[in-house]
Amino acid sequence: MLTNYTIDELHQKILDNISNEYDKTVGYIIYDVTKTFAIEEKEIQDTMNQVYKQLDIEQLKGDDLERFIYQRKGINRKAATYAVGVVQVTGTGTVTKGAIFETEAGTQFIANETKEIVTTGVVAIRAALGGTIGNVATGTINKMPVTINGIDAVTNADPTHGGYEAETDTSLLDRYYLALRTPPTSGNKYHYLMWSKEVEGVGDAKVYPLDQGANTVTVVIIDAEMKPPDADLITKVQQHIDPGSNGTGEGQAPIGARCFVVGAAAVPVNVSVNVTPLTGYTTEQARGYIAESIGAYLKQIAFKQNYFSLAKVGAIILDCEGVADYTNLELNDAAANVEITDRQVITLGGVVIGS
Repeated sequence: MLTNYTIDELHQKILDNISNEYDKTVGYIIYDVTKTFAIEEKEIQDTMNQVYKQLDIEQLKGDDLERFIYQRKGINRKAATYAVGVVQVTGTGTVTKGAIFETEAGTQFIANETKEIVTTGVVAIRAALGGTIGNVATGTINKMPVTINGIDAVTNADPTHGGYEAETDTSLLDRYYLALRTPPTSGNKYHYLMWSKEVEGVGDAKVYPLDQGANTVTVVIIDAEMKPPDADLITKVQQHIDPGSNGTGEGQAPIGARCFVVGAAAVPVNVSVNVTPLTGYTTEQARGYIAESIGAYLKQIAFKQNYFSLAKVGAIILDCEGVADYTNLELNDAAANVEITDRQVITLGGVVIGS
């Protein structure tokens, strides 16, 4: 990248290259003419710096990054996915495909089917918007913003699931580097890794060749939230690579290679700690900040680290907003690290705050 000089710095460099036998003070023609050149040179410098950034993938973001990667490796950003689930409706009437249901917070869901309802019935739904906003808790879908004739009430007996955000720049760049540094070819180990990670909703994967005998491959995945995946995501990846684990070449895997896709096992960790909040903060506020920060840390280490560090959690707590100090930190009732296997992933069970 070019040095980012100011206009005055560029002007001074020009003046320094002109002999002192000429008057270069303000108001004289040499000063005024060269100032004009400095202004134009600044524009050229800024343009050249922008061009330089476009050639350095580490400087790119958003659409620029996506275009750069697609043009060189044919890799697209994974789109957001739509949460799905079912609602139980009460009444007698017809719920048509496209009918709208809603939570108190305004998150909308669309009926995926047309169904005749007599007294009560179940209707498949999907979120109107992609992303995690569509993952809502049990009993929260309870409104019909547009009246459905004959239908009196609606609720969801189970949470909706499967809504993931569009792939981040970091994840997209990681997949680009994976393709460059560990080229997938001829059904090698990296091919299975690439196939797994290109499925919407997958955050990371591990590949175990010959894990269940000759001509077998086991793929262990976590979702885009870096947590154990639900059954739908496992099925989606299985269908993409080797439907039914039959090795018949119906998916991406070559004929004769049987692939088994499984989800990482969750290892819940409960954090208990005594906290002294800063003045102006409540213990509950501090608990919220601690849970959020630890959750973010768990996403960073998922499938990359086989232990949950007590010391690191302590440092995170001290760095949290609203926390002055802490004592008696424990993970799962012990003042020690939590160890896991390489096919497991740590999830935050809860944060209990004492004083």
